[in-house]
Amino acid sequence: MAAQTKVAVIYYSATGITYQMAQAVCEAAGDAGADVRLRKVRELAPDEAIRSNSGWQAHHLETQDVPEAMVDDLAWADVVILGAPTRYGMVAAQLKQFIDTTGPLWAQGALANKVYSAFTSTATSHGGQETTLTSLFNVFYHWGGVVVTPGYTDTSQFIAGNPYGPSHTSNNGEVAPDAVALGACALTARRAVQMGAALKAGLAAG
Repeated sequence: MAAQTKVAVIYYSATGITYQMAQAVCEAAGDAGADVRLRKVRELAPDEAIRSNSGWQAHHLETQDVPEAMVDDLAWADVVILGAPTRYGMVAAQLKQFIDTTGPLWAQGALANKVYSAFTSTATSHGGQETTLTSLFNVFYHWGGVVVTPGYTDTSQFIAGNPYGPSHTSNNGEVAPDAVALGACALTARRAVQMGAALKAGLAAG
């Protein structure tokens, strides 16, 4: 019997929008038969900044029991799915800082031959969704990974409209991910698990 595909979902979320997307990714990956880890990256913002935004403060408290991501989570996983809101069309600093700690694993080749995917959210329509996702893909290319996206592999994607990955416009954290965005999360997770299992089996077969 083949071993379960191991999926690490690693995210950053300030007010909870990206966290809700991460949960949808985890649920779909689990339903697809994967062994799933949900991990948040370390918060870098000072306490006074967090306290200045009620939504940020509330989410910070609500998710205090979610384990923080470690580079060992990347080593463990067959599939890694990263998520963060965009910041000026680039990935949020909190996730970038975590990525910047992966040098030793990269140098060992321990990040290669895994499946990678990503998801994001923005405050405004478009707002850098595609550039944030493709900036993460650049990291995956350096790692030697296999990038899996939702593409237009399901009719729902013609409504979601983003072939690079799940994305959502939150209106500054006021609008929760809708069925379209969460459906794109699930589709991406299923595809990543499927491709991860196939890659793992192929590598094992030599």
